[in-house]
Amino acid sequence: MVRKSLLKRRSAIDPSDVDFLPVSEKLIAARLIEKTGGALVFLALLSLPLILATTGVWMGFPAWLAWGLPSVVLVIAVWTLVLVPRQVHAIGYAERNEDLLIRGGIMFHKLMVVPYGRMQYVDVTMGPLERMLGLSTIHLHTASTGTNALINGLPAAEADRLREQLSALGEAKLAGL
Repeated sequence: MVRKSLLKRRSAIDPSDVDFLPVSEKLIAARLIEKTGGALVFLALLSLPLILATTGVWMGFPAWLAWGLPSVVLVIAVWTLVLVPRQVHAIGYAERNEDLLIRGGIMFHKLMVVPYGRMQYVDVTMGPLERMLGLSTIHLHTASTGTNALINGLPAAEADRLREQLSALGEAKLAGL
C-alpha cells in the first residue's frame, strides 16, 4: 500500500521526532457537503421573514432584520466553508511504539496521546456520505469516559488496517500490564 505524504505543517505542540500522516483529501468534500446542507437549512428558515415581508404577508417585520438574518447566515456559511480545507489539513495521526498520537485544530491546536495499553476497543464507522466517498471514522475507546479519540476521513482500507493493528497492539500491551 502506498503511504500518504506526511503532514508538512507543524504545530508548536507537535513532538519534533514524529511524522504525522494526513487524512484523506476526500474529507474536505464530505465536510463541505455537510456544512453547505446545514447552511442551506438555516438560510431557508431565516429567509422566511424576508419572503413574507417582501410578498406583503408580514408587513410589520423590520426590513433591516428581514435582510440582516439571511445576510449573517451567508457570511458565517462562507467563512466556515473557507476554513474547511485548513481544518482538514490540520488533522493527522502518528503510530509510535507505545501510543497513537492524534492532532487537529488550526486556531486551538490539540494533540491527543492514546496509549495502546489503555485501549479497550476500536470502532470503525461509515455514514452514508462517508460510504459514498470511501471514507471511514475510527473511534478509540479507553477506560476513561472523557476520551474522545477519533480520526475522521480515513480511506476505508487504511481504517481497516489501523483497526486491526491498534486492536492487536492494545491486546498485547494490556496483557503486559
